[in-house]
Amino acid sequence: MASSSVSAAAAAAAQAGGAVAAAEYEDVMGRLSSLITQKVRAHSGNRGNQWDLMAHYLQILELEEPIARMKVIHVAGTKGKGSTCTFTEAILRSCGFSTGLFTSPHLMDVRERFRLNGVDISEEKFLKYFWWCWNKLKEKTDDDIPMPTYFRFLALLAFKIFSAEQVDVAVLEVGLGGKFDATNVVEAPVVCGIASLGYDHMEILGNTLGEIAGEKAGIFKKGVPAYTAPQPEEAMIALKQRASELGVSLQVAHPLEPHQLKDQHLGLRGEHQYVNAGLAVALASTWLEKQGHVERIPLNRTDPLPDQFISGLSNASLQGRAQIITDSQVNSGEEDKDCSLVFYLDGAHSPESMEICARWFRHVTKEDRTVPSSMVQSQSCGNSQKILLFNCMSVRDPMRLLPHLLDTSTQNGVHFDMALFVPNQSQYNKLGTNSSAPAEPEQIDLSWQLSLQRVWQKLLHGDKGMNNTNSSENSLVFESLPLAMEWLRTNARQNRSTSFQVLVTGSLHLVGDVLRLVKK
Repeated sequence: MASSSVSAAAAAAAQAGGAVAAAEYEDVMGRLSSLITQKVRAHSGNRGNQWDLMAHYLQILELEEPIARMKVIHVAGTKGKGSTCTFTEAILRSCGFSTGLFTSPHLMDVRERFRLNGVDISEEKFLKYFWWCWNKLKEKTDDDIPMPTYFRFLALLAFKIFSAEQVDVAVLEVGLGGKFDATNVVEAPVVCGIASLGYDHMEILGNTLGEIAGEKAGIFKKGVPAYTAPQPEEAMIALKQRASELGVSLQVAHPLEPHQLKDQHLGLRGEHQYVNAGLAVALASTWLEKQGHVERIPLNRTDPLPDQFISGLSNASLQGRAQIITDSQVNSGEEDKDCSLVFYLDGAHSPESMEICARWFRHVTKEDRTVPSSMVQSQSCGNSQKILLFNCMSVRDPMRLLPHLLDTSTQNGVHFDMALFVPNQSQYNKLGTNSSAPAEPEQIDLSWQLSLQRVWQKLLHGDKGMNNTNSSENSLVFESLPLAMEWLRTNARQNRSTSFQVLVTGSLHLVGDVLRLVKK
């Protein structure tokens, strides 16, 4: 009896400890949320306003020296910078180095932004470093030097984590732009990379590819080698101009060829990932060379890569990019495992990435594929319904996104039976909490989702579609994501002979919200 009461007491203590830890984590998420400014992103703060505050923050946190010693790979770009960073980190970890990876945004938990040796930072370490930074900054900030804004705080936290954990290499993804990004306090990275450039965040970065490229090239540093993925001519001219002003050797990293992987597949799927992998190979090779490991880098651009490079590239993983996940709530019964509800998640949110996303969706859903039935439906499930679940930030122009998605889908023989438009769940949540959207519909402003629906109707039916009030035949607006999920699950359960293939895109936040609901 005594031993059982001891184990019961231990269990109770563990449960109480868990509750305390959960409460502390909620508290931290609340504090982080308080740093999110209510200003629109196009506010001049994003144009380097008060940029000099970063120097004060580094002083307060005593990070200048640690950052100067850090062996950094710094990557900017419009599309593929997160994938490039993920591949680069995976290669160097496969080569035996300890790694730190800082990316954005997170999908379900803020700790995803800080990876140590390929794994999200533990809650324990995250809390330790959070309080260290928070308390020091709270003590030293005032009206003249306010607390850093949200992304700046996270970047400072990343520098603290990676320096304290003494990683061999820190791979940093730029949050937005380049020149005035919080990660750009690194004065002497080992190597810089520019992933594919395109039109995004134009309200902040400029209206032409040249202007956008000039902003991204703000990460170039005198004497630091730089690589770029192949770029449109206008962007390439701007990058080369900035590079020559700084005396930087800028080289084009060519896309990887499949044969270089010796029959292995890239860990991140999609044709476009060969571009990102090519850039990652160039960045990792240069880093190795600069650290005196010349014997470990590829001999040339055409031969198969060294095994450690292939292992890294094939094992790389990044949630929410060309990710396929089945809904276990619907696909739980043995007898109907072939006919299902499957989510195809891709956080595409620029015109070019919409096209890539559409081609990927076509590729992974076409009937003649042989894939494990555990991932997607097998051929025994005759009917399929293709459904679009979409939202995008209101700073983005849906007329630049939805036509690219629809036209590319149509050209590739994909027809959407239904389009669902929803607000992001996370806009109602504090960061990382499990609270739900408000229950009362009148609290929810759906004007943006209704305008997305009108654009979709116009694309399908011309001008008469804009005024078609009976649009429920091929599109619906839901007040919340859980309601849309319930609609999908109900339809899937009622139509067991049909496979529901749901493409979730337009916003990484939406992708994260769907992942959170499917994994609950």
